[in-house]
Amino acid sequence: MYRFDTLAIHAGQPNDVATGAVTIPIYQTSTFEQLGPGVHRGFGYARTEHPTRRALEECLASLEGARYGLAFASGMAAIHNVLSLLRHGDHVVSTQDLYGGAWRIFTKYFAKFGIDFTFVDSSDLAAVEQAIRPETKLLWLETPSNPLLRVTDIAACSAIARRTGIRTVVDNTFATPVLQQPIALGADVVVHSTTKYINGHCDALGGAVITDDESLFAELKFFQNAIGAVPGPQDCFLILRGLKTLPLRMARHCENARGVVAYLTDHAQIARIHYPDFGAIVSFEIDASVDDTIDFTKRLRLWTLAESLGGVKSLFCHPPTMTHASVEPEVRRKVGIADGLIRLSVGLEDVRDLIDDLDQALEAIAPRRAACAG
Repeated sequence: MYRFDTLAIHAGQPNDVATGAVTIPIYQTSTFEQLGPGVHRGFGYARTEHPTRRALEECLASLEGARYGLAFASGMAAIHNVLSLLRHGDHVVSTQDLYGGAWRIFTKYFAKFGIDFTFVDSSDLAAVEQAIRPETKLLWLETPSNPLLRVTDIAACSAIARRTGIRTVVDNTFATPVLQQPIALGADVVVHSTTKYINGHCDALGGAVITDDESLFAELKFFQNAIGAVPGPQDCFLILRGLKTLPLRMARHCENARGVVAYLTDHAQIARIHYPDFGAIVSFEIDASVDDTIDFTKRLRLWTLAESLGGVKSLFCHPPTMTHASVEPEVRRKVGIADGLIRLSVGLEDVRDLIDDLDQALEAIAPRRAACAG
């Protein structure tokens, strides 16, 4: 077995037999010639199987230490695929401060079909165990969580789930398999938005579901084909290209994030920092009014105001009005998402330039803050 960095470049991607091409081709086709009725070379119709997509699926599974991977058109499509395992009357226990899109599909879509959700602080093992009911079928973990970066003990939660006969699903988007491999810690399913770090260049949309359970894979594969929310070959190619540099990029992302956190920690205007000491997402609150916080965001020049994360370019967002706008204000406040929270996705620029930009924006709102205090 090759090591991680080697697998990121080679897994699922042999040199092309027909031409010798060393990069997996973009097979821009929707269907494939059959040798006879119902007899094909492994590919019949692109929704069901596609060679560029298969290469991506095999590589992703390999990096997560699993046998089976499925690629989707978005992270939300991947989440939908896993929740398709559920039926009317089933129950899910979920991390409470999770991506707003996941919260939305849980509470406003699947809830319509009689599926119930309980949201808990999944870092509190007693709360997790207490929330499990006889009809519970899934334990859904997002760790680090979005946007508060709370960390859940995957191994301990998976052990609780196993004792009670339920499956554990981990959204590993923020950590990536470079920093965390949930299946090795006991999880049954891993979910990714491959749009983020795995692609890493903000130029492709995708999602993934990974498992080491053969029977579970068969169910999920059936849903993938039946629902049809699969990525096209161009997106698969771009995400595969991003995977090749994932280990290198994550090292720099994390190094830069630590530099930004060190700067924020020493700054008098920062009221609170959310950072779990790994990864490259940093959330913080300024000791200022919400209006001044919004003014701060308008003064940043190098950082780009945008949803998404995990690309080479540094992005930032205001979760209450952007990524978590679909979450009711009272729910946001209950889980700790303050109205003035800022989330940074630290990119690969020179960290000194990133810090300088934060500094000038903070200094610009300092006089107004001082005047208000006076």
